[in-house]
Amino acid sequence: MSGAKTGSTAESSGALAGIRVLDMSRVLAGPFATQILADLGAEVIKVEDPARGDETRAWGPPFAGSESAYFLSVNRGKRSVAVNLKTEAGRQIVRELAGVSDVLIENLKPGDMARYGLDYETLSVENPRLVYCSITGFGQSGPMSRLPGYDFAVQAMCGIMSVTGAPGGPPTKVGVAWVDILCGLFAAVAIQAALRARERSGRGQYIDLSLWDAGVAAMANLAQAYLVSGKNPRRLGNAHAQIVPYQLFDTADGHLVVAVGNDAQFARFCQCLGRPEWSADPRFATNPARVRHRDELIPLVAGILRGKPTAKWLDLLARAQVPAAPVWELSDVFESDLAAHRGMRWSVEHPAAGTVDLVGSPLQHMSATPAQSQGPPPTLGQHTEEVLCGLLGYTPEQVRALAQAGAIGIGKEHAA
Repeated sequence: MSGAKTGSTAESSGALAGIRVLDMSRVLAGPFATQILADLGAEVIKVEDPARGDETRAWGPPFAGSESAYFLSVNRGKRSVAVNLKTEAGRQIVRELAGVSDVLIENLKPGDMARYGLDYETLSVENPRLVYCSITGFGQSGPMSRLPGYDFAVQAMCGIMSVTGAPGGPPTKVGVAWVDILCGLFAAVAIQAALRARERSGRGQYIDLSLWDAGVAAMANLAQAYLVSGKNPRRLGNAHAQIVPYQLFDTADGHLVVAVGNDAQFARFCQCLGRPEWSADPRFATNPARVRHRDELIPLVAGILRGKPTAKWLDLLARAQVPAAPVWELSDVFESDLAAHRGMRWSVEHPAAGTVDLVGSPLQHMSATPAQSQGPPPTLGQHTEEVLCGLLGYTPEQVRALAQAGAIGIGKEHAA
């Protein structure tokens, strides 16, 4: 899957070893995608503005030393090259890097890369094997293409906020940047698909990916329900639009999630509640009936569940093989035996922040090529000299001259 390259790359045994990614994206969707690729073994070169770097470097607190938790969360295993795209010398460096890369990913406004002479049409002439992924809010063309792409705005416009929140309450966003994360996942999938297609065709391709498309696609069953029925789904709080009972309940000392997925589970659930007759009641015997009679069943269930503490219900429901769960905070998540067993806390040595724990990859359990940390998130411009000299053949003197001219940044440790 590798394209033409010069220079050496970091050793990797991952599934994407030999693939070089030029990451010109910032904030979340693009960096999340390229961190996935890095964890899978790709060499990722992160291009940043020398003056400020990726905006998320300043998004805090909290900070680990001088590094924001936000930046640390999506930039593991990358090398930072600080390049000023407002200079011709900086743009030339990017053209040279694109010429020896397999993938370029960017999230500038539509038309910006073309103004820099760094668009797909231009770069693919020199490197026809280049896979080029552009992420925008609403696509490269169309009625909203000029609008900026912010997760919150796109959540408002893709449908998710209309179905999130308490019944009768205001529309509510998801607690993390849900659309950005999903778009990053779609980007990682699309890039790998394009690399696979390149093996057959010998050519790369252009990927026009929008946050809005990703958000609408992720509405999944609710979007399909609208297309089938023509009716807008309503906000149900922590309940499910198409399965009952499948929601959060109060207990004597807290909360409990109950996720009854079929009629057999419902019958066992009724046994646990001491109401076995409910599973034969025509109002409740089947899931479609329970959905129709939600407003009758749920108050009955809620009244019983309030009578015992969460731990007692979890024990009863586990023995009956009825899906249920406590509500964990992140302290519960990362201190759990499950997190330890699944390896969801990765420790790295950061050059500025010391030992830092990062969130592990769910792809680490592949049997032959598991995802693994390829190194800590970089400091700004940490690898500029290394990449320009080792990959593009620049001399240290040329690098320092470019830095003095304002075309690049070379990191504090190389500035002397």
